[in-house]
Amino acid sequence: MKIALVHDYLTQQGGAERVFELLCQRYPAADIYTSLYDPSNTIDLGDRPVQTTYLQRIPGVRKHFRLMAPFYYTAFRALDLHAYDLIISSSTSFAKAVRKRSDAVHICFCHNVTRFLWDTANYLKEYPTYRKFYPLLEPIFRSMRRLDVTYAQEPDLYIANSSVVAQRIETIYQKPAIVINYPIDSSKFCFSAQKDDFYLASARLMGYKRVDLIVEAFNWLGWRLLIMGDGPERDRLQAKALDNIEFLGYVSDAERTYLMSKTRAVVVAALEDYGLVPLEANASGTPVVGYGVGGILDTQVPGETAVFFHRQTPEAIHHALLAANRTRWDYQTIRDRAVNEFSEAAFFHKIDQVIQTACG
Repeated sequence: MKIALVHDYLTQQGGAERVFELLCQRYPAADIYTSLYDPSNTIDLGDRPVQTTYLQRIPGVRKHFRLMAPFYYTAFRALDLHAYDLIISSSTSFAKAVRKRSDAVHICFCHNVTRFLWDTANYLKEYPTYRKFYPLLEPIFRSMRRLDVTYAQEPDLYIANSSVVAQRIETIYQKPAIVINYPIDSSKFCFSAQKDDFYLASARLMGYKRVDLIVEAFNWLGWRLLIMGDGPERDRLQAKALDNIEFLGYVSDAERTYLMSKTRAVVVAALEDYGLVPLEANASGTPVVGYGVGGILDTQVPGETAVFFHRQTPEAIHHALLAANRTRWDYQTIRDRAVNEFSEAAFFHKIDQVIQTACG
């Protein structure tokens, strides 16, 4: 069976890209397609060839890839994938639009519906540069929403990473979705039952991640907080943070692994569609203090692996941190649950069953 793997764009690193990396490892003989490829800023694909679209030839496009939004559909539609028996797309937006042979099967790992089209107001809060152009953008987005629904009919089967995303797919695209929680690569995380006296946040520094709430809570507490990640909010967050808070920016995989295993807890304040960070913390034997809405409900057990707060406020995070500090955590149990229930082996066992059924 000839397989093609397709991702929206490989110009950054995030949860969607990490899942795509696992798919590439699982299917080493598959051909890889994407609209744009920047090997220095994305997942490590080794020496495997990556086939791109005509957009790759535009100067500066890899840095300003969001500006190409109106052109991605035509770019993916132009790809010739008729030689493939199975197409596996990994998409939060455009890759689902690829075309296939009538007898081929297209399975879409849909990390979310296209956020800038269907949650425009919140999306533009993350990108204030574009917000002032909203009156010009809205007519374009209106047309793109119609295309998004049209091309969302291309996949034969949707796999959602959480029940939250599955509901959005069914509501907006009118397509059923199978829920298979995405895995963590447990081999990349080490276990430690000895925790150091600091807390950790790991996120892109963008508005919707609500790292500002975490910063304010730790300003009050005076506890040590390390923040991994970078983004457009970094300068603003650093300006309001007190001396007990340190911004690490991008960290190596080795340092990230170490910090995950030694921190007292990982703090997550965003409403995540799924969120791999809580599971990565658990795989390190580390509990989570998280906003108890959305995808985190699919992966965490209150009192066993996490403490939830139910309002996105510094006060709520403050109280949850105090509760976590009082909890007697069984770090080995936290680690074992993550490894057993959310391992790559468990994930691909389910995927193999789905593919076998879909492909007959």
